[in-house]
Amino acid sequence: MLHYFQKNNRVKLKLSRLLRFQAFLFNTDEKRLAASIKHMVGSKPFNLSLYKLAIKHVSVAEEFKNGLRISNERLEYLGDAILGAVVAEFLFNKFPFRDEGFLTETRSRMVNREALNQIAVKIGLSKILEAELKGKNLSAHKSIFGDTLEAMVGAVYLDRGYKFCKKFIHQRILIHFDVDDIIATTTNFKSKIIEWSQKESKEVDFKLVSVTGNTRFKEFLVELWVGGEVCTSGKGATKKKAEQEAAKNACEKLKIAF
Repeated sequence: MLHYFQKNNRVKLKLSRLLRFQAFLFNTDEKRLAASIKHMVGSKPFNLSLYKLAIKHVSVAEEFKNGLRISNERLEYLGDAILGAVVAEFLFNKFPFRDEGFLTETRSRMVNREALNQIAVKIGLSKILEAELKGKNLSAHKSIFGDTLEAMVGAVYLDRGYKFCKKFIHQRILIHFDVDDIIATTTNFKSKIIEWSQKESKEVDFKLVSVTGNTRFKEFLVELWVGGEVCTSGKGATKKKAEQEAAKNACEKLKIAF
């Protein structure tokens, strides 16, 4: 056991020396980014290039002559999976007697783009983006902060491993969620409308009207028909979200309690 701790301390000492030497090689911008990452993540980055890539959102990525864009999309994909797994485990342990539907709905509310955008601002990621992407119109892309947060999770995972990344998610992300409040306000408006229609013997139908945007940023427009007439409409980044928005509007219009 003593040998293990001595070996572990030697490894930590070597890493500390390596990080100090690496810092001498950074230019001014890299030193600023490394300091910002340390403040946000809780430790100095081992591989700064991962974090540089994490803040290269596809909307502001440079395009090369062959049309290739180097962006954070792959890191975002990885971070989404890691974040989803950690949140799923967190909810699984916190609510041992709740069913799969409840756990899935709650996780969805916690890791959606709106929630992640807010968390990114709270932990200072938005300031890092604004400092690194000067002159870029970040407000034109509503999900840029949330997308970048997922990419950052992917970078932390590759840089420091799963154990450290899990700790980062718990201490820097999950602490900003009021889970009880999320549960209290979680309402499936589509289910409410369908339940109401069955009681009132009304036929309801969700119709997809249009899909605009590109492969990366889409907006779905859905109409909710009640009794053969258009009742409300809703927009969203997915067909499901647009249906929920249309159903929510219908609940308000028809004065259905929720």
